[in-house]
Amino acid sequence: MSKPIVDGKCPPAKARGSAKQRSRLTRIDTKSSRRDLLQKAASLITAFPTLSVVGTNLFAPQVALAANAREGADYKVLQAQAPQESADRIDVLGFFWFGCPHCYTLEPALKAWVAKLPADVAFRKVHVPWRDQLQQLYYSLEALNKLSLIDKVFEAVHKDKVSLQNAQQMADWISRHGVEAKAFQDAFDSFGVRTRMKRAAQLAEAYRLEGVPALGVAGKYLTAPSMAGSNQQALAVVDELLSIERRNRRSAKS
Repeated sequence: MSKPIVDGKCPPAKARGSAKQRSRLTRIDTKSSRRDLLQKAASLITAFPTLSVVGTNLFAPQVALAANAREGADYKVLQAQAPQESADRIDVLGFFWFGCPHCYTLEPALKAWVAKLPADVAFRKVHVPWRDQLQQLYYSLEALNKLSLIDKVFEAVHKDKVSLQNAQQMADWISRHGVEAKAFQDAFDSFGVRTRMKRAAQLAEAYRLEGVPALGVAGKYLTAPSMAGSNQQALAVVDELLSIERRNRRSAKS
């Protein structure tokens, strides 16, 4: 039986191994602490029933995090401003790699979170340039307006164990999902896709990315499940960073 995947990160190829094991141990310790806190909260609510409504809100994990995200622990502030593409909205970048199991487990929660974003936030995914041609696959799908196939690619790689290591394997696979192989190959080899790949590499460098999944906010902040403690907490940290950025922008205008 395979072991469940613990929230964490996939570092670049040269940094894998012991760092990954430490990341998993950190996540387990964080979850245990959070579980102990919730158990204590439940005992308090049982002892003082009249506090149950307040207690429920006080000890809800996302609420607690949104009020207490710590710079240098749950997120970091970039030393230099990263490029932004939105002039009137707040950029949020979802850095990922199709080959990363942690990115695969984050995807459902991320999609649900993105679906509820307000109009002043501009979210986009950024596939990192690691080792293989999966980044080129992603930007080929983007060029073909076929990003609806993202979930199927993740499942092919992590669930079905399909080999997508070169353009021919990708073309064969994608042709079974409604995309003509020639159209895919043309996109795969295009200048436009290579330009997108170069831009993604520049963003990963600007955010000083050390692993995925990770979330960049407003060209100023970076957080990740491996920093915040879990997938849901990382998204809650982003919510807080968005609130901070909104306040900063209002102050700048006043």
